Formats: sequence, C-alpha cells, structure tokens
Amino acid sequence: MSAIVQLKHTFDNGLRLITAPMPHTRAVSMIYFFAAGGCYETQSESGISHFIEHLCFRGTEKRRTSREITEAIEQVGGIINGGTDKELTTYWCTVASEHNAVALDVLSDLVRNARFDAKDIESERQIIIEEIHMSQDSPIQLVDMMFDELLWPNQAMGRDVAGTDATVGAMTRDQITDYVRRHYQPNTMVISVAGDIDVERIKDTVGQSMRDWKSGQVSKRIDTVSKQTSPRLKIGFRDIEQVHLCLGVPGLSLFHDDRFALRLLSIILGEGMSSRLFLDLREKEGLAYDVSSYCNHYIDSGAFVIYAGVDAKKADRSLTTMLQQLFVLKDTVSAAELAKSKALARGRILLSMESSLNVARWGGNQELLGSKMCSMDEIISLIDAVKLDDLKRVAEDTFRPNLLNLTAVGPLKDENVLRQLLHNAGR
Repeated sequence: MSAIVQLKHTFDNGLRLITAPMPHTRAVSMIYFFAAGGCYETQSESGISHFIEHLCFRGTEKRRTSREITEAIEQVGGIINGGTDKELTTYWCTVASEHNAVALDVLSDLVRNARFDAKDIESERQIIIEEIHMSQDSPIQLVDMMFDELLWPNQAMGRDVAGTDATVGAMTRDQITDYVRRHYQPNTMVISVAGDIDVERIKDTVGQSMRDWKSGQVSKRIDTVSKQTSPRLKIGFRDIEQVHLCLGVPGLSLFHDDRFALRLLSIILGEGMSSRLFLDLREKEGLAYDVSSYCNHYIDSGAFVIYAGVDAKKADRSLTTMLQQLFVLKDTVSAAELAKSKALARGRILLSMESSLNVARWGGNQELLGSKMCSMDEIISLIDAVKLDDLKRVAEDTFRPNLLNLTAVGPLKDENVLRQLLHNAGR
C-alpha cells in the first residue's frame, strides 16, 4: 500500500478540514471532532458532553427524529454513530463513496441544528442513567473507572465521562444549550475525511455548509495535576465469581518523547498472546483467562495499566505475579524482545491504516489534540529508533513503587493482603 497523504485546509472561521485520499477503497469515512469532553467539564457539569452527544441524535429541524437521522445513512448501507471521551467528542459516519455528500449533510445537520427538545432531554436523561447503571454493574468497566478516579482524584480527568445519577439528573436545557454554544464552534472543530474522495469537492461541500458559522471564544480545558507520593488502593466489593484488578502508574502525555518506549514496554509486558503476562499469568500459572496491559496518552497526562480477571482466592498470588513482571522489566528486556515488540507495533499501525475510519481518526485526533501531524511512516521511524537503554531508563522512571495504583472489584472484604503487597512492591 502506498503511503497515505493527509492534507489540511483551514477555513476563514477557523474550521480545520483533514483529508486523506485512499483510492484503493470504495468506502469514505468522516469524523467531526469537537474539543468537548470530560476534561472540559466542571464537577457540576460532569457528563454534559456525553449527554449532548446523545441528544444530537434525537432530532434536528430537518430530520426531526432519531429514526429519520439513522435511516438517512442506513438506507444507503452506511453506519453512523458518535462517542465521547475525556478530551473530545466525535460524530462519525462510514458510507460507500458515492454517498459521501449525504453523510456530510447528515453530520453537519446533527452538530449545528440539534433541537434539544424538552421531551427528548427527559427521555435521554433516563437512558443515560441506565447506561451509568449498566457500567456500574459491569466489573470490567467499573474497575477501569475506579482506576481513573484513583489515579486522578477529585479532578476532571478522573471522572466517568457519562457523569453520575446526580449530575445527569440535575442538568437543565439552559445548561445544555449554553455548553453547546461555548464548545460547538468551528474554531474548536476538526472534520477528518478519508477514503475514496475528491479532495476539492469535499472542501467545497464542507465550505458551503459551514461558511456561515461564526467562530467564537475558545473554552479552556481543565488541567490535570498529579501529586502522588505513595501507593493507592481502592476496592469495590461485589458478590461475583472473579476479582477484577487494574494495576498501574501515571504514564506519559501525547507530547512526551518517551511515549513510544513506554508503548513498547506495554507490548512486551501484556499486549498479545506472546506477551510476558499472558505466558506467565495465564499459560504457566493458570491464574487468569483475560490479562493485558495498555497505555493511555492525554494532552497533559497518561496512564500505564495492567488488567486481569482472576479467581478471588488467587487475587494475592495474581497481584504478586503482576508486580514481579512489572518491576523486572527494568533489567530483563532482550534485543530479541525489543525487535519483536517493534515488529508488532509496526504491524498494528499498518493493518489499522487499511480502514478508512481509522485513517480519519488518525488525522483528526492529532489535529484536535494539538500534536504534530505525523504520518504512519514517521511514527514507525520513531518506534524503530527506541533502544534497549531507552526501555531501561523509561521503566526506571515510570515503574516506581510510590506511584503504584491498584483497584479491585469482586468478593473482597479484607484489603490488608493486597495493601501489604502493594507497599512491599519493588523491594
């Protein structure tokens, strides 16, 4: 596959358009990105970005019901959806290339002309509250949300993007429309389009639909602060079969030069069926069915996390193994392991770029979050440049006993054993 070229055009009102022609595919994917999400919300606003994302699909003046919105795309064989994260909100669509004008029209209509009808707000409020309850009933989701709360206590980054029963239940229409006015502006927005496209035609279509949209004052993101000095533990008792564990430390930001070294450490430790944790915790010890590690990178923070679901009677043994594997990474990575991790990272990037949706997401994420627009070849070069000394240095800087965080969800009533293991880690 030839290299994918991403092109950028900025309109007079500040709207940024990223296009990536992919002539080998018959599909077109487009994503509308907004600088709106958990990190833009005060505590009383918690969940409002997610609420708005739901409401935009409830109806516009042109398409007055959610059915009319979805049918406009599904009747041409397309897919439409949205998503809210800590740092952004997205609305996306994938269609066959001959229907890209329909997709652009529907998405533009959603984000500019949502009605926010009072009845829709009340109906969607109950749906979101049920979504929150569903997440709390899922131990895998709950342990992950608890980990964020533990890592970033009492701040926007640590809150669930869906909000709480209380915050969602108290939101008014005036709050919602005011938040939209402040955050849904062309100069805080990126449109990313990838696939079988005519770039100039896309540019003209977007320009025609958006040229009357006036720019506004940019709302600031709430900064994330980390002041951890000792290990932290939080347990959520649930009368279930397994204990779900999240063990991790503060990670690196999107802009940190060492983020690629940290990603390779994650691959070696717990990404894939040939990773150390999979081979040790699952294949050798038989302690877990599901075990993995991952990195999250944000504008001003990050996280390195290990997840495992284990037998409740073997939680302490499982944690011991996870801690041992985390700390031996400092001194035991071989040249062969480094080469294998680089090959896996390269392969995943190349395979992901076969999808027009992933290509659109790649460009839009980089542009909205303010990181340098890098091609996949540039990213691969940065990964290839990582050396064994880099892995050792990054592991020593990142995997420190006083920065450990552990959340556990399951039938645990006594936290003393886990707390002791956490405080003795790395010794």
